[in-house]
Amino acid sequence: MRIKQVMFALIFITAAIVLAVIVLRLVFALPDISQRERQEALAADPSTLLGRLLETGATAHPGKTGVLPLADGKDALASRLELIERAQGSIDAQYYIWHDDTSGILLLDALREAAARGVRVRLLLDDNGVPGLDLYMAALNALPNFHIRLFNPSTVRRPKLFGYTFDFFRMNRRMHNKSFIVDGAAAIVGGRNIGDEYFQIDEAFYVDMDVLATGAILPETAMVFDEYWNSASVFEVEKIISGPGDLQGFHARVAQVRASEEARTVLADLESSADRYARGGAALEWTDVQLVADDPVKGEGKATRDQLMIMRLGAILGEARQRLDLISAYFVPGRIGSSYFSDLAKAGKQVHILTNALNTTDVLLVHSGYAKYRRGLLEAGVKLYELKLRGGVTQESEFQLKPFGLSGASLHAKTFAVDGERIFIGSFNFDPRSAILNCEMGFLIDSESMARKISEGFDDRLGLVSYQPRLTPENKMVWVEERRQQDPIIYQEEPGATWFRQIAAVVVGWLPVEWLL
Repeated sequence: MRIKQVMFALIFITAAIVLAVIVLRLVFALPDISQRERQEALAADPSTLLGRLLETGATAHPGKTGVLPLADGKDALASRLELIERAQGSIDAQYYIWHDDTSGILLLDALREAAARGVRVRLLLDDNGVPGLDLYMAALNALPNFHIRLFNPSTVRRPKLFGYTFDFFRMNRRMHNKSFIVDGAAAIVGGRNIGDEYFQIDEAFYVDMDVLATGAILPETAMVFDEYWNSASVFEVEKIISGPGDLQGFHARVAQVRASEEARTVLADLESSADRYARGGAALEWTDVQLVADDPVKGEGKATRDQLMIMRLGAILGEARQRLDLISAYFVPGRIGSSYFSDLAKAGKQVHILTNALNTTDVLLVHSGYAKYRRGLLEAGVKLYELKLRGGVTQESEFQLKPFGLSGASLHAKTFAVDGERIFIGSFNFDPRSAILNCEMGFLIDSESMARKISEGFDDRLGLVSYQPRLTPENKMVWVEERRQQDPIIYQEEPGATWFRQIAAVVVGWLPVEWLL
């Protein structure tokens, strides 16, 4: 009798949950966009400055793409601001995170000014990454020439996370892409979101990498933006956020930011790679570039294997002949990835992987997922490096970890080099979330100079700013910390991490949540 009562109770609770989900989806339904007209990117126009530069470069280098790496965060911000100021026809930008901070507000206001002078601005943002910006987005979206759309938005704005309770599988699929296209003639693609920590404005900042590009890859980059902009997972701000917003509040926020010491420092020195390019003073490397991106149907959970970026990326990369150097802030290889890297190492290829240490990562769940595969990778001969918190290097030492960026930061970059010949720069982390759930994109660039810098970073400098997990002859895992002109320090446990954090990482690793990482 008791078993029947329990079974009846479980059936009743399940039915009640299902009914509640159905009701909530009806009450907080997504708007109908089935009749929405498709919008297309504006083609590069030779009458604009950036259009002329593209045409000149394309004429001199037919079929090639000109690239310029943006390793420094301040340069990456200044380059975006410079391109906005130079824009004459259009700006198309898509980002996973856009913060209400110094860099975020300065860029939003620069976009507003561009729209005011007649530039068509299209801003596509992931709804998870725009906390507190609803009133500003609504106000800017109402301005002429300024259009904002949201990827997989929550129809409940406060609290936004409530949307996960009845629409979890849709809202768990995010747009992690980062691209910034101006006049259809110049683009910045890479791993940086929009926020102070990505541009080295905060004391605690992320190490990351972008690339400025022009030439043959631009039409395809614009086409990918259009596919996302017009996709079924993307909704106009006015259909999601009610009311006119708060334009006066936005102007007040801009004034507050511009009066800050951080903004004065940023705006005092705006020399950038984009500025040098626009003035003809930056030498681009003209080479072959391939754009790799997920089909936006991934945001609906409908992507087939051939529409997943990870499948095409493997085909494009081919097999490493000599070495693979990988940098991934959030590295969870899974069984397939672990086997791939292990097989390379067992075949005599050099495999180097840099990720965050336990005391550096900002996502404990991810580190626990990585830790499950660490020993197997080491046994196969893969060399692992875990970036130390703050790098352990003072500014006075003038030591820099190039080309990853300045030392003294948490890792956020997502890049890898193959055989010292080609390099990937983009948003893709080697983890199940990037492979299966999030939409991702990036450039695969044939560049010996850029790829060689990645390899040199592993060979020459990385030991001083990272812990190196190793196995002793007794098969015990230790961490080696190299020091200049001193004997290395050997740690028996995860270095720099509290006992609580170490225990939490182990316990979390037991949970069946790897597919969410």
